[in-house]
Amino acid sequence: MIGLKDVETSRMRILPYIHKTPLTYSQSFSDLTGKDIYLKFENLQKTGSFKIRGAMNYISQLKDKKINGIVTASAGNHAQGVAYAGKLFNIKTIIVMPENTPLIKIITTKSYGAYVILHGKIYDESYSYAKSIAEAEKIEFIPAFDDEKIIAGQGTIGLEILEDLEDIDAVIVPVGGGGLSAGICIAIKEKNPKIKVYGVQSIAFPYFYEKFKNTKIENKPSQTIAEGIAVKKTGEITYSILEKYLDDVFVVDEEKIAQAILLFLERAKTLVEGAGATTLAVLLEYGNFIPEKKIVLILSGGNIDVTLLSKIIEYGLIETGRLVHMIVKLPDLPGHLSRVINVISEEKANIITIHQDPSLPLFPKIESTVEFTLETKNPDQIRRIFDKIRGIGYDVEILEKGGLKKSE
Repeated sequence: MIGLKDVETSRMRILPYIHKTPLTYSQSFSDLTGKDIYLKFENLQKTGSFKIRGAMNYISQLKDKKINGIVTASAGNHAQGVAYAGKLFNIKTIIVMPENTPLIKIITTKSYGAYVILHGKIYDESYSYAKSIAEAEKIEFIPAFDDEKIIAGQGTIGLEILEDLEDIDAVIVPVGGGGLSAGICIAIKEKNPKIKVYGVQSIAFPYFYEKFKNTKIENKPSQTIAEGIAVKKTGEITYSILEKYLDDVFVVDEEKIAQAILLFLERAKTLVEGAGATTLAVLLEYGNFIPEKKIVLILSGGNIDVTLLSKIIEYGLIETGRLVHMIVKLPDLPGHLSRVINVISEEKANIITIHQDPSLPLFPKIESTVEFTLETKNPDQIRRIFDKIRGIGYDVEILEKGGLKKSE
Protein backbone atom coordinates (compact mmCIF):
# COMPACT_ATOMS: atom_id res chain seq x y z
CA MET A 1 0.00 0.00 0.00
CA ILE A 2 1.06 3.56 -0.64
CA GLY A 3 2.82 5.21 2.32
CA LEU A 4 4.54 8.34 3.54
CA LYS A 5 7.71 7.62 1.57
CA ASP A 6 5.71 7.68 -1.68
CA VAL A 7 4.28 11.08 -0.79
CA GLU A 8 7.72 12.45 0.09
CA THR A 9 9.19 11.16 -3.20
CA SER A 10 6.29 12.69 -5.10
CA ARG A 11 6.92 16.05 -3.52
CA MET A 12 10.46 16.16 -4.84
CA ARG A 13 9.25 15.04 -8.27
CA ILE A 14 6.59 17.74 -8.69
CA LEU A 15 8.36 20.54 -6.82
CA PRO A 16 9.61 22.31 -9.99
CA TYR A 17 6.11 22.42 -11.49
CA ILE A 18 3.79 23.58 -8.69
CA HIS A 19 3.39 26.33 -6.10
CA LYS A 20 3.88 25.80 -2.41
CA THR A 21 0.58 27.43 -1.45
CA PRO A 22 0.14 29.76 1.54
CA LEU A 23 -1.07 28.58 4.94
CA THR A 24 -2.35 31.54 6.92
CA TYR A 25 -4.23 32.24 10.14
CA SER A 26 -7.74 33.67 9.77
CA GLN A 27 -8.78 35.99 12.58
CA SER A 28 -12.26 36.39 11.06
CA PHE A 29 -13.04 32.69 10.91
CA SER A 30 -11.43 32.08 14.28
CA ASP A 31 -13.77 34.65 15.81
CA LEU A 32 -16.73 33.21 13.89
CA THR A 33 -16.14 29.61 14.97
CA GLY A 34 -14.49 30.02 18.37
CA LYS A 35 -11.47 28.06 17.15
CA ASP A 36 -8.01 28.84 15.74
CA ILE A 37 -8.57 28.56 12.00
CA TYR A 38 -5.83 28.31 9.37
CA LEU A 39 -6.48 28.32 5.63
CA LYS A 40 -4.53 26.27 3.10
CA PHE A 41 -4.98 28.18 -0.16
CA GLU A 42 -4.98 25.50 -2.86
CA ASN A 43 -7.33 27.79 -4.79
CA LEU A 44 -4.15 29.78 -5.52
CA GLN A 45 -2.39 26.71 -6.95
CA LYS A 46 -1.48 26.52 -10.66
CA THR A 47 -4.66 25.78 -12.69
CA GLY A 48 -6.69 26.96 -9.68
CA SER A 49 -6.83 23.77 -7.62
CA PHE A 50 -4.89 21.02 -5.87
CA LYS A 51 -5.45 18.62 -8.80
CA ILE A 52 -2.29 19.69 -10.59
CA ARG A 53 -0.29 17.87 -7.89
CA GLY A 54 -1.61 14.40 -8.64
CA ALA A 55 -1.78 14.93 -12.38
CA MET A 56 1.79 16.18 -12.53
CA ASN A 57 3.03 13.30 -10.37
CA TYR A 58 1.42 10.76 -12.70
CA ILE A 59 2.17 12.34 -16.08
CA SER A 60 5.76 13.32 -15.28
CA GLN A 61 6.46 9.58 -14.97
CA LEU A 62 5.16 8.99 -18.51
CA LYS A 63 7.52 11.40 -20.25
CA ASP A 64 10.08 8.69 -21.03
CA LYS A 65 7.46 6.15 -22.19
CA LYS A 66 6.23 5.87 -25.76
CA ILE A 67 2.51 6.72 -25.54
CA ASN A 68 0.04 7.90 -28.18
CA GLY A 69 -1.72 10.28 -25.83
CA ILE A 70 -3.62 10.57 -22.58
CA VAL A 71 -7.30 10.76 -21.68
CA THR A 72 -9.17 11.40 -18.46
CA ALA A 73 -12.61 12.16 -17.05
CA SER A 74 -13.11 15.09 -14.73
CA ALA A 75 -15.62 17.55 -13.31
CA GLY A 76 -13.11 20.24 -14.20
CA ASN A 77 -10.15 20.64 -11.88
CA HIS A 78 -8.45 17.31 -12.64
CA ALA A 79 -9.07 18.10 -16.31
CA GLN A 80 -7.12 21.33 -16.05
CA GLY A 81 -4.30 19.62 -14.17
CA VAL A 82 -4.02 16.87 -16.79
CA ALA A 83 -4.30 19.35 -19.68
CA TYR A 84 -1.61 21.57 -18.16
CA ALA A 85 0.75 18.64 -17.61
CA GLY A 86 0.01 17.23 -21.07
CA LYS A 87 0.93 20.56 -22.65
CA LEU A 88 4.07 20.84 -20.52
CA PHE A 89 5.31 17.42 -21.67
CA ASN A 90 3.92 17.78 -25.22
CA ILE A 91 1.45 14.89 -24.96
CA LYS A 92 -1.85 14.74 -26.89
CA THR A 93 -4.64 15.13 -24.31
CA ILE A 94 -8.36 14.30 -24.40
CA ILE A 95 -10.65 15.35 -21.56
CA VAL A 96 -14.20 14.03 -20.97
CA MET A 97 -16.24 16.34 -18.75
CA PRO A 98 -19.80 16.12 -17.36
CA GLU A 99 -22.30 18.25 -19.26
CA ASN A 100 -22.90 20.55 -16.25
CA THR A 101 -19.23 21.47 -15.82
CA PRO A 102 -18.81 25.23 -15.17
CA LEU A 103 -17.94 27.15 -18.32
CA ILE A 104 -14.75 28.60 -16.84
CA LYS A 105 -13.35 25.09 -16.37
CA ILE A 106 -14.17 24.09 -19.95
CA ILE A 107 -12.62 27.24 -21.42
CA THR A 108 -9.50 26.97 -19.28
CA THR A 109 -9.03 23.28 -20.09
CA LYS A 110 -9.25 24.03 -23.81
CA SER A 111 -6.75 26.87 -23.37
CA TYR A 112 -4.11 24.31 -22.35
CA GLY A 113 -4.51 22.62 -25.73
CA ALA A 114 -6.68 19.67 -24.66
CA TYR A 115 -9.55 18.32 -26.76
CA VAL A 116 -12.69 18.49 -24.58
CA ILE A 117 -15.71 16.18 -24.88
CA LEU A 118 -18.85 16.90 -22.82
CA HIS A 119 -20.54 13.61 -21.97
CA GLY A 120 -22.78 12.45 -19.11
CA LYS A 121 -24.70 14.20 -16.37
CA ILE A 122 -22.32 13.11 -13.59
CA TYR A 123 -18.67 12.16 -13.26
CA ASP A 124 -19.33 8.41 -13.30
CA GLU A 125 -20.85 8.59 -16.80
CA SER A 126 -17.94 10.69 -18.05
CA TYR A 127 -15.52 8.19 -16.52
CA SER A 128 -17.03 5.22 -18.38
CA TYR A 129 -16.87 7.10 -21.68
CA ALA A 130 -13.26 8.17 -21.14
CA LYS A 131 -12.27 4.57 -20.37
CA SER A 132 -13.87 3.44 -23.64
CA ILE A 133 -11.86 6.08 -25.55
CA ALA A 134 -8.63 4.92 -23.89
CA GLU A 135 -9.32 1.34 -24.95
CA ALA A 136 -10.40 2.21 -28.49
CA GLU A 137 -7.51 4.59 -29.23
CA LYS A 138 -4.85 2.74 -27.21
CA ILE A 139 -3.93 5.75 -25.10
CA GLU A 140 -3.14 6.15 -21.40
CA PHE A 141 -6.06 6.74 -19.04
CA ILE A 142 -5.21 9.13 -16.18
CA PRO A 143 -7.35 8.34 -13.11
CA ALA A 144 -8.88 11.27 -11.25
CA PHE A 145 -8.41 9.81 -7.78
CA ASP A 146 -8.21 6.01 -7.42
CA ASP A 147 -4.52 5.61 -8.19
CA GLU A 148 -1.46 5.55 -5.95
CA LYS A 149 0.48 8.11 -8.01
CA ILE A 150 -2.47 10.50 -7.94
CA ILE A 151 -3.01 10.00 -4.20
CA ALA A 152 0.69 10.52 -3.46
CA GLY A 153 0.70 13.76 -5.42
CA GLN A 154 -2.32 15.14 -3.57
CA GLY A 155 -0.77 14.09 -0.25
CA THR A 156 2.04 16.60 -0.73
CA ILE A 157 -0.39 19.21 0.65
CA GLY A 158 -0.20 17.45 4.02
CA LEU A 159 3.59 17.65 4.01
CA GLU A 160 3.47 21.38 3.33
CA ILE A 161 1.01 21.92 6.18
CA LEU A 162 3.19 20.12 8.72
CA GLU A 163 6.28 21.91 7.43
CA ASP A 164 4.64 25.30 8.10
CA LEU A 165 2.63 24.43 11.21
CA GLU A 166 3.51 21.34 13.22
CA ASP A 167 1.25 21.75 16.25
CA ILE A 168 -2.16 21.55 14.59
CA ASP A 169 -5.05 19.61 16.12
CA ALA A 170 -7.10 18.80 13.03
CA VAL A 171 -7.43 19.12 9.25
CA ILE A 172 -10.76 19.32 7.40
CA VAL A 173 -10.75 18.18 3.78
CA PRO A 174 -13.43 17.76 1.08
CA VAL A 175 -14.18 14.19 -0.02
CA GLY A 176 -15.33 13.26 -3.51
CA GLY A 177 -13.52 10.28 -5.02
CA GLY A 178 -11.11 10.40 -2.09
CA GLY A 179 -7.76 11.16 -3.74
CA LEU A 180 -7.15 14.40 -1.84
CA SER A 181 -8.40 13.15 1.51
CA ALA A 182 -6.56 9.84 1.23
CA GLY A 183 -3.28 11.53 0.34
CA ILE A 184 -3.58 14.03 3.18
CA CYS A 185 -4.47 11.23 5.60
CA ILE A 186 -1.27 9.39 4.70
CA ALA A 187 0.93 12.48 5.01
CA ILE A 188 -0.63 13.66 8.28
CA LYS A 189 -1.35 10.41 10.08
CA GLU A 190 1.95 8.70 9.28
CA LYS A 191 3.83 11.72 10.57
CA ASN A 192 1.61 12.48 13.56
CA PRO A 193 -1.25 10.05 14.32
CA LYS A 194 -2.62 12.39 17.02
CA ILE A 195 -3.78 14.95 14.44
CA LYS A 196 -7.42 14.44 13.50
CA VAL A 197 -8.48 14.39 9.85
CA TYR A 198 -12.15 15.07 9.09
CA GLY A 199 -13.86 14.67 5.73
CA VAL A 200 -16.86 16.57 4.40
CA GLN A 201 -19.30 15.93 1.56
CA SER A 202 -22.28 17.66 0.00
CA ILE A 203 -25.64 16.25 1.05
CA ALA A 204 -26.41 15.82 -2.66
CA PHE A 205 -23.53 13.33 -3.08
CA PRO A 206 -22.96 11.72 0.34
CA TYR A 207 -21.99 8.31 -0.99
CA PHE A 208 -18.71 7.96 0.89
CA TYR A 209 -20.48 9.19 4.05
CA GLU A 210 -23.19 6.56 3.65
CA LYS A 211 -20.66 3.74 3.24
CA PHE A 212 -18.37 5.00 6.01
CA LYS A 213 -21.29 5.46 8.45
CA ASN A 214 -23.29 2.46 7.21
CA THR A 215 -26.37 4.64 6.78
CA LYS A 216 -28.63 6.00 4.05
CA ILE A 217 -29.67 9.59 3.36
CA GLU A 218 -33.09 9.84 1.74
CA ASN A 219 -34.38 12.55 -0.63
CA LYS A 220 -30.99 13.79 -1.77
CA PRO A 221 -30.90 16.91 -3.97
CA SER A 222 -30.18 16.02 -7.59
CA GLN A 223 -27.44 18.64 -8.03
CA THR A 224 -24.84 20.46 -5.97
CA ILE A 225 -22.86 23.69 -6.22
CA ALA A 226 -19.91 21.59 -5.00
CA GLU A 227 -19.61 19.84 -8.36
CA GLY A 228 -15.92 19.09 -7.73
CA ILE A 229 -16.93 16.42 -5.21
CA ALA A 230 -20.07 15.22 -7.01
CA VAL A 231 -18.95 11.59 -7.21
CA LYS A 232 -21.25 8.62 -6.66
CA LYS A 233 -18.54 6.10 -5.78
CA THR A 234 -15.33 6.56 -3.83
CA GLY A 235 -12.36 4.65 -5.23
CA GLU A 236 -11.35 1.25 -3.85
CA ILE A 237 -7.80 2.33 -3.04
CA THR A 238 -8.91 5.64 -1.57
CA TYR A 239 -11.64 4.02 0.54
CA SER A 240 -9.21 1.52 2.07
CA ILE A 241 -6.94 4.41 3.11
CA LEU A 242 -9.78 6.55 4.46
CA GLU A 243 -11.28 3.63 6.35
CA LYS A 244 -7.94 3.22 8.10
CA TYR A 245 -7.07 6.85 8.81
CA LEU A 246 -10.07 9.20 8.55
CA ASP A 247 -11.45 10.13 11.98
CA ASP A 248 -14.95 11.17 10.89
CA VAL A 249 -16.94 12.53 7.98
CA PHE A 250 -19.81 15.03 7.78
CA VAL A 251 -22.34 16.16 5.17
CA VAL A 252 -23.39 19.77 4.63
CA ASP A 253 -26.35 21.24 2.79
CA GLU A 254 -26.27 23.57 -0.19
CA GLU A 255 -27.31 26.60 1.86
CA LYS A 256 -24.29 26.29 4.14
CA ILE A 257 -21.95 25.82 1.17
CA ALA A 258 -23.32 28.99 -0.45
CA GLN A 259 -22.95 30.86 2.83
CA ALA A 260 -19.34 29.69 3.13
CA ILE A 261 -18.48 30.84 -0.42
CA LEU A 262 -19.85 34.28 0.43
CA LEU A 263 -17.94 34.37 3.72
CA PHE A 264 -14.68 33.52 1.96
CA LEU A 265 -15.28 36.40 -0.46
CA GLU A 266 -16.18 38.92 2.23
CA ARG A 267 -13.94 37.91 5.13
CA ALA A 268 -10.92 36.24 3.51
CA LYS A 269 -11.04 38.17 0.21
CA THR A 270 -10.58 34.94 -1.71
CA LEU A 271 -12.65 33.03 -4.25
CA VAL A 272 -13.33 29.43 -3.23
CA GLU A 273 -15.45 27.01 -5.24
CA GLY A 274 -18.19 24.90 -3.67
CA ALA A 275 -16.08 21.83 -2.92
CA GLY A 276 -13.45 23.88 -1.08
CA ALA A 277 -16.08 25.89 0.76
CA THR A 278 -17.48 22.72 2.38
CA THR A 279 -14.59 22.81 4.87
CA LEU A 280 -15.86 26.06 6.35
CA ALA A 281 -19.50 25.01 5.92
CA VAL A 282 -18.96 22.01 8.18
CA LEU A 283 -17.74 24.26 10.99
CA LEU A 284 -20.74 26.55 10.53
CA GLU A 285 -23.10 23.58 10.80
CA TYR A 286 -21.29 21.09 13.06
CA GLY A 287 -18.63 23.10 14.87
CA ASN A 288 -19.85 21.82 18.25
CA PHE A 289 -19.14 18.24 17.15
CA ILE A 290 -15.50 19.01 16.31
CA PRO A 291 -13.76 19.56 19.67
CA GLU A 292 -10.28 20.35 18.33
CA LYS A 293 -9.07 23.94 18.61
CA LYS A 294 -6.32 24.51 16.04
CA ILE A 295 -7.76 23.52 12.67
CA VAL A 296 -6.57 23.75 9.04
CA LEU A 297 -9.20 24.08 6.31
CA ILE A 298 -8.23 22.86 2.84
CA LEU A 299 -9.50 25.36 0.24
CA SER A 300 -9.25 22.81 -2.54
CA GLY A 301 -9.98 25.07 -5.52
CA GLY A 302 -11.22 28.39 -6.81
CA ASN A 303 -12.59 27.58 -10.26
CA ILE A 304 -16.21 28.69 -10.20
CA ASP A 305 -18.47 29.80 -13.03
CA VAL A 306 -19.23 33.53 -12.89
CA THR A 307 -22.94 32.99 -13.54
CA LEU A 308 -23.15 30.48 -10.70
CA LEU A 309 -21.14 32.80 -8.47
CA SER A 310 -23.60 35.66 -9.01
CA LYS A 311 -26.48 33.36 -8.03
CA ILE A 312 -24.61 32.16 -4.96
CA ILE A 313 -23.87 35.72 -3.87
CA GLU A 314 -27.55 36.66 -4.23
CA TYR A 315 -28.64 33.52 -2.41
CA GLY A 316 -26.15 34.16 0.36
CA LEU A 317 -27.42 37.72 0.76
CA ILE A 318 -31.00 36.43 0.95
CA GLU A 319 -30.07 33.78 3.51
CA THR A 320 -28.40 36.33 5.77
CA GLY A 321 -31.25 38.83 5.50
CA ARG A 322 -29.33 41.39 3.46
CA LEU A 323 -31.50 41.12 0.37
CA VAL A 324 -35.21 40.44 0.08
CA HIS A 325 -37.60 40.04 -2.85
CA MET A 326 -41.16 40.77 -1.70
CA ILE A 327 -44.57 41.21 -3.26
CA VAL A 328 -47.21 43.65 -1.95
CA LYS A 329 -50.88 43.75 -2.95
CA LEU A 330 -52.27 47.30 -3.13
CA PRO A 331 -55.51 48.97 -4.17
CA ASP A 332 -55.02 50.25 -7.72
CA LEU A 333 -55.52 53.86 -6.61
CA PRO A 334 -53.16 56.84 -6.19
CA GLY A 335 -51.28 57.17 -2.88
CA HIS A 336 -51.06 53.55 -1.77
CA LEU A 337 -47.66 52.81 -3.32
CA SER A 338 -46.20 55.92 -1.68
CA ARG A 339 -47.36 54.66 1.76
CA VAL A 340 -45.38 51.45 1.31
CA ILE A 341 -42.33 53.37 0.08
CA ASN A 342 -42.54 55.60 3.16
CA VAL A 343 -42.42 52.52 5.42
CA ILE A 344 -39.31 51.28 3.61
CA SER A 345 -37.74 54.75 3.86
CA GLU A 346 -38.49 54.99 7.60
CA GLU A 347 -36.71 51.67 8.14
CA LYS A 348 -33.74 52.95 6.08
CA ALA A 349 -33.78 50.00 3.69
CA ASN A 350 -32.58 50.61 0.14
CA ILE A 351 -34.97 50.00 -2.76
CA ILE A 352 -33.09 48.31 -5.62
CA THR A 353 -36.04 47.66 -7.95
CA ILE A 354 -39.80 48.20 -8.08
CA HIS A 355 -42.04 46.47 -10.60
CA GLN A 356 -45.79 47.06 -10.80
CA ASP A 357 -47.90 44.86 -13.05
CA PRO A 358 -49.67 46.99 -15.65
CA SER A 359 -53.45 47.10 -15.76
CA LEU A 360 -55.11 45.66 -18.82
CA PRO A 361 -56.23 48.56 -21.02
CA LEU A 362 -59.84 47.40 -21.43
CA PHE A 363 -60.45 46.15 -17.90
CA PRO A 364 -59.75 48.47 -14.95
CA LYS A 365 -58.21 46.70 -11.96
CA ILE A 366 -59.20 47.21 -8.37
CA GLU A 367 -55.97 45.65 -7.05
CA SER A 368 -52.34 45.98 -8.10
CA THR A 369 -49.38 43.70 -7.40
CA VAL A 370 -46.04 45.40 -6.77
CA GLU A 371 -42.72 43.56 -6.57
CA PHE A 372 -39.85 45.05 -4.55
CA THR A 373 -36.19 44.10 -4.21
CA LEU A 374 -34.72 45.64 -1.08
CA GLU A 375 -31.20 45.85 0.28
CA THR A 376 -31.54 45.30 4.03
CA LYS A 377 -29.30 44.95 7.08
CA ASN A 378 -30.58 41.74 8.69
CA PRO A 379 -33.66 39.50 9.12
CA ASP A 380 -34.97 41.66 11.99
CA GLN A 381 -35.17 44.69 9.71
CA ILE A 382 -37.11 42.62 7.15
CA ARG A 383 -39.57 41.51 9.83
CA ARG A 384 -40.12 45.12 10.93
CA ILE A 385 -40.81 46.20 7.35
CA PHE A 386 -43.27 43.33 6.86
CA ASP A 387 -45.02 44.08 10.16
CA LYS A 388 -45.38 47.80 9.36
CA ILE A 389 -46.72 47.13 5.84
CA ARG A 390 -49.26 44.70 7.24
CA GLY A 391 -50.01 47.22 9.97
CA ILE A 392 -51.21 49.78 7.41
CA GLY A 393 -53.50 47.21 5.82
CA TYR A 394 -51.60 45.59 2.95
CA ASP A 395 -50.74 41.95 2.23
CA VAL A 396 -47.01 41.26 1.83
CA GLU A 397 -45.08 38.05 1.29
CA ILE A 398 -41.71 36.75 0.15
CA LEU A 399 -41.46 36.57 -3.63
CA GLU A 400 -38.53 34.15 -3.68
CA LYS A 401 -38.67 31.93 -0.65
CA GLY A 402 -35.15 30.50 -0.56
CA GLY A 403 -34.32 30.37 3.11
CA LEU A 404 -36.14 33.60 3.81
CA LYS A 405 -39.50 32.23 4.87
CA LYS A 406 -38.15 32.44 8.41
CA SER A 407 -37.63 36.20 7.96
CA GLU A 408 -41.30 37.02 7.58
